[in-house]
Amino acid sequence: MPTVPVKNLEGEVVGEIHLADAVFDVPANPALLHRVVTAYLANQREGTAATKTRAMVRGGGRKPWRQKGTGRARQGSIRAPHWRHGGVVFGPHPRDYTQRVPQKMRAAAIRQALSAKLREKELTVVDRLALPAIKTKQVVRFLQRLELGENVLIITRTPDVNLKLSARNLPEVKTTTTDSLNAYQLLKYHQILLDRDAVAAIEGVFGQ
Repeated sequence: MPTVPVKNLEGEVVGEIHLADAVFDVPANPALLHRVVTAYLANQREGTAATKTRAMVRGGGRKPWRQKGTGRARQGSIRAPHWRHGGVVFGPHPRDYTQRVPQKMRAAAIRQALSAKLREKELTVVDRLALPAIKTKQVVRFLQRLELGENVLIITRTPDVNLKLSARNLPEVKTTTTDSLNAYQLLKYHQILLDRDAVAAIEGVFGQ
């Protein structure tokens, strides 16, 4: 059972916490992680890209010139694909990119991502994540005190409005809740920051 120190927002160690092996000490399965992350990114696509074929482009209803006698190549329409302003061949059309992944696979990927972050010492636990007011400087300050850099995923058990609004001006800092976790976010950010309540919620859901 891995044990990590618990800090306050001033960067001082105030205790320690034992993390569940079933969640934070799981060997990685690269193939599983790849499938889950690929599916997540595919599901973010709107699938609305579209091009017009020669049948959809306006105009081109008559032959631009007669078939024979002009010395030029025969043409049937000025909207043929090889003409300027003509239709597009094999272009994208609206489609659904959704990939279905079983819930157990998504949960396994989250456990593996959390375990990898812990092994790489990229996971920090604090006693409580809460801000008394909306101040971006406060977020910058405690990230500096905790020596986490600027690329951080902050996880709380319940939404904290002050924390969310304070961090939204930092382009490489993301706030989320335990019920919105996904493997892509956990792997994308260099550092993971969460509090005791978030750890308990994660272990309660993914430790079964």
